[in-house]
Amino acid sequence: MRRPRTASFCETGARLLCLAAFVFSTSAAAADWPAWRGPNRDGISAESGWKIPAGEPKVLWQQTIGIGFSSVSVAGAHVYAMGNADGNDVVWCLDADTGKPVWRHEYPCKEGSYPGTRMTPTVDGDMVFTLSREGHIYGLNAKTGAVVWSKHAKKDFGVKNEPAGWGLSCSPLVAGDLVIFDLGKVLAFKKTDGSLAWEAGGDAPGFASPVMFKLGGKEYLTSFNVSGLVIYDFAARKEAARHTWKTRYDVNAATPIVADNAIFISSGYDRGCTLLTFDGKSLKPVYEHKEMRNHVNNCVLVEGHLYGFDGQQGSNGALKCIELATGKVKWSQGGVKVGALMVAGGRIVAMLDGGDLLIAEASPGAFKQLARAKVLGGQCWTYPVLCGGRIYCRSNQQKELVCIDVSGK
Repeated sequence: MRRPRTASFCETGARLLCLAAFVFSTSAAAADWPAWRGPNRDGISAESGWKIPAGEPKVLWQQTIGIGFSSVSVAGAHVYAMGNADGNDVVWCLDADTGKPVWRHEYPCKEGSYPGTRMTPTVDGDMVFTLSREGHIYGLNAKTGAVVWSKHAKKDFGVKNEPAGWGLSCSPLVAGDLVIFDLGKVLAFKKTDGSLAWEAGGDAPGFASPVMFKLGGKEYLTSFNVSGLVIYDFAARKEAARHTWKTRYDVNAATPIVADNAIFISSGYDRGCTLLTFDGKSLKPVYEHKEMRNHVNNCVLVEGHLYGFDGQQGSNGALKCIELATGKVKWSQGGVKVGALMVAGGRIVAMLDGGDLLIAEASPGAFKQLARAKVLGGQCWTYPVLCGGRIYCRSNQQKELVCIDVSGK
């Protein structure tokens, strides 16, 4: 049921239509895609020179990487990915031109229900950081794959078991000299040696990844866990506010989206979404409804409008555009398999479950499909990455990563 808008948000609503989140990025070059949701952790690439495929897309290479839902990171000439095969997790470093392995780091990790890897590697300078579904944390040398340091979230720090039993899932966030994991309990490690800088909270883990933002000159960190949304004062290292958001099966998986003083969260299993305002001390709802139910993948915020999949992975749903400030649906394209998307150069780049690559305009005026082609098959829940004139798509079921050339060369 839609809740009334608050007076404070009415004063800032117009600004929210054009403001994007302030987030902390890695030190990688702007052309790279070094972490989950990109260099600014918002799912947006400024890359605009790429060409929409006419007819069948040009496949540059295809590589078997194992079972997993992890997306890829791209830094320089290398692509970083994860997969699971024969009870072992594998962290891959692939040549971006050929897909051939540069190095691989392997360790035992049982598959469990919904087998395979969850998180996306985070690349920062000469380091790459990873997490397994069981709690293995690694700081690896990005050039060689050598282990610089390692920890175990559950054994070393008492991170709770995820209630649904589907494994831990958090793509690490680099902030300054720290790498941060939201596992219900927030863990912040020194990047260089893995020493624990600080920890906070004690909720059971959800499946979302953290975001940092600034408000009123202070830095804050999100934790979207089983209990709901928790905001931490980064300098004080303590909880600043929380909003209870319970979901069936305890699945809060989509990364919060921050714009100015507002935070958007969404969950599947018919839970819906809400927009909250944050004043540094409390979170207050602006609206709540079921028009956008992000199951495991995020919306992307572009010029005050959210583009995302409403519905459950593995079933039909709708690709929608809603206005952030009001929650109003601008358009809805039904009858599509729920997938994952990013935005590049003002265009939606979406991977639909079943293996179709869909490209459409990122415009609130109407849904306009620009291209659609089958590039993989089976279970495709992983968001595609467009970087350097190439689109990387993954099939969990086929265990394949495919690289599509959209450079126009």
